Amino acid sequence: MGIIIKKNKLAFWVIFFINLIISALAFAVLPERFFNDAKYIITPSLHGSESIGSYGFTIAFYKATYLSKLHFSLVALIQYPILLYTLYKIGLPPNFHKINARNLIIYLGFFMLAIFVSMPSKEFITFLFVSTIVFLYQSNVAAKYKVGLSMLFLVVFGLLFRIYFVLVPIIAIGMYWVSFIQFKNRILATFFYGILISVLLSLSYGVVKGEFLSQTSRESVNVDRKGMDVNSMIISPVKTDVWYGETVGIFYGFLSVNLPFIEGVKHILSPQIVAFIIWQLMLFYILIVRYIRCLKDRKDRKYELWAILIVFAYFIVQGVFEPDLGTATRHKVAFLPLIYYIFYYDYLRKKPLQNS
Repeated sequence: MGIIIKKNKLAFWVIFFINLIISALAFAVLPERFFNDAKYIITPSLHGSESIGSYGFTIAFYKATYLSKLHFSLVALIQYPILLYTLYKIGLPPNFHKINARNLIIYLGFFMLAIFVSMPSKEFITFLFVSTIVFLYQSNVAAKYKVGLSMLFLVVFGLLFRIYFVLVPIIAIGMYWVSFIQFKNRILATFFYGILISVLLSLSYGVVKGEFLSQTSRESVNVDRKGMDVNSMIISPVKTDVWYGETVGIFYGFLSVNLPFIEGVKHILSPQIVAFIIWQLMLFYILIVRYIRCLKDRKDRKYELWAILIVFAYFIVQGVFEPDLGTATRHKVAFLPLIYYIFYYDYLRKKPLQNS
């Protein structure tokens, strides 16, 4: 008697094995500069004795697991299956094999993930952390604690790993309360006030530290990289050393990494950048559609709503910190567990933690 494999499972594993091969061979085809971060992570003479922050945490992780000693292709063969199996444990929708916009975005996400975890990478750690929020929402933990715990997780992860994650729950909660106000256009209002919260946080930081948030991150990084082979840098149209310049810079940064029409025109001859822009626009559109649905049914879609607000808050934070479109893409892919959960929420909420 032959083994019958469901079409959705077959599609998942075919896509997995194709991308696993791509991930293992990425070291041979990607440009040298693509591995700068990975080389920094595994080379003691480059990073010295960093012990805190995302680099310090990542360096310690790869040293403790001995992954820093392995060839990049072996790292890929270990890391990529772990991440795809994590998504498989979240759940597999019954229509995963069908060609539609939602599935195509996830398929492309699998491909980009294969590229970005084909080496020692901070995104590997971020992906696993983001997965814990999804598993929390699917768990048997008392409903009244789930959202609060997910916000606490983000704060703790921010303090231990990337400090800007601390901003995500602040902005997400602010957007949640704004969404109750009956604006003529609640979608635009929610984003406007979410970005405004990030502006106020940056200005407050500037009062204390003497520099605004985008100055200490995006702008300082890009100043050091001028003249280098980085063709998708996000440069604010005005100087960000005054409050109104920082405000413009943050709004411009949000549009550049999430609705990159201007960047698309600038890089029309760079197919990899155009491909990201199309992926990003499709992703953003579907998230907006699902957000509108959540606003109409808050009670039944409570965790989908909070997952979307976390993702949107992260997108807003990216508008402050991301130095270029390539980095923005890499960081977005690490949020694939939440995006996956949102896209297939109608199925995944009914079948938590099962091998579908």
